[in-house]
Amino acid sequence: MSEPKPSAEILVDARGHHCPVPTLRLRRALEDAAPGATVRLLADDPMARIDVPHFAGQLRLEILERGDEAGVLSFLIRKPA
Repeated sequence: MSEPKPSAEILVDARGHHCPVPTLRLRRALEDAAPGATVRLLADDPMARIDVPHFAGQLRLEILERGDEAGVLSFLIRKPA
């Protein structure tokens, strides 16, 4: 019996929005995502550096990747199974 293939990551593009919109969009995507799914958030609000890890810590979400390229922050988060 083969393992199910992981689905493609869900992309949440919150560039151009300021606190708290990026975190709220991330929350909504995670609520709609299947257990074990990954969600990538793109944001250009500098507050996301603080807000997203705080949000993830509160809900015990795993941040798989963090990045900052040309002022765009990227977070890859896994929803618990």
